[in-house]
Amino acid sequence: MLPLEGITVVTLEHAIAAPFCTRQLADLGARVIKVERPGVGDFARAYDGRVRGLASHFVWTNRSKESLTLDVKHAQAPAILDRLLAKADVLVQNLAPGAAARLGLSYEALSGNHPRLVVCDISGYGADGPYRDKKAYDLLIQSESGFVSITGTPDEPSKAGCSIADIAAGMYAYTNILAALIERGRTGKGKGIDVSMLESMVEWMGYPLYYAFDGAEPPPRAGAAHATIYPYGPFPTGDARIVMLGLQNEREWQVFCAKVLMQPALAADPRFDSNARRTAARDELKRLIVAAFASLTAEEVVKRLDDAQIANARVNTMVDVWEHPQLKARKRWVDVSTPAGPVPALMPPGVPDAAHARMDAVPSLGQHTKALLAELGYGEADIARLEKEKAI
Repeated sequence: MLPLEGITVVTLEHAIAAPFCTRQLADLGARVIKVERPGVGDFARAYDGRVRGLASHFVWTNRSKESLTLDVKHAQAPAILDRLLAKADVLVQNLAPGAAARLGLSYEALSGNHPRLVVCDISGYGADGPYRDKKAYDLLIQSESGFVSITGTPDEPSKAGCSIADIAAGMYAYTNILAALIERGRTGKGKGIDVSMLESMVEWMGYPLYYAFDGAEPPPRAGAAHATIYPYGPFPTGDARIVMLGLQNEREWQVFCAKVLMQPALAADPRFDSNARRTAARDELKRLIVAAFASLTAEEVVKRLDDAQIANARVNTMVDVWEHPQLKARKRWVDVSTPAGPVPALMPPGVPDAAHARMDAVPSLGQHTKALLAELGYGEADIARLEKEKAI
């Protein structure tokens, strides 16, 4: 039995933050019923067609869910949603600010009839405050949280290469829902949860915020290198690959000089004999390291670093990650069904094997609508009428 078997989640979601949250719940065995707009669905379905015609974001965040098409503004929608919520444990939504409340789906509106229901609202800036109604997309929150200001090169700021603000909010929603279910087990009562993307990202910004405490200078933008420790970052090798390495202390610096650079005397060079001096002279030191690596392949550099017990990593491409030997050795890939055929999916971190996670299909739009309505007590004639009225 999976940890969340018997838990039912109803979700009015789109894009990434809420779908990522509810997929984690589905991974643990929850039944997740995804309410989508008829004919269109979650707009992330149309982001691209990179997975055999399906959208990469959608395939990633929507396996193991049931798709119910429903026009939530239709006159029949409140009755259908009420029947759904009568059987549900959790409602998740990341509609536009205020939209759920206008539909009567706020915690305050629902808790009277559904006192055990956990209601999780995910938004850009939270349920109140001057920014409540401001549009919020991942890149905008990366910017507003200060993340972009400390990321990139000295000449130009950069965003993260994946949707980290959405991911952060999705994970905080997920953990808060789990905590609320545990609390409900003690009190018998549900609760309202308000997760903001901004607060989630600012929590992740704790180190640079404290580094810049009381008006101090923030960490400088250093590309893929560490801003305040050196050498700690990417270095090219003779075969046009890049190796990432990181030194943490003076003992490692001495070993690095002797066993990797093969220049033991460099360890005592007054330009580089402390982290502060190495950081100040990083351009000069980088030239020496690049010159030492120029005659070596990436594999040879990694072997020297491993032999010296210096932390390192290859800067892998997406192709490299799909073929990563560690993930293969630990059998972390499992095929899941999609409307375009089976595709590999990474098992949830922490789950020991496929038997301990739900790894079911990515649904087509409205795939489960008729079955779910029948389960809620609607007959064939009722369903046909709802179809004719374009309610589903």
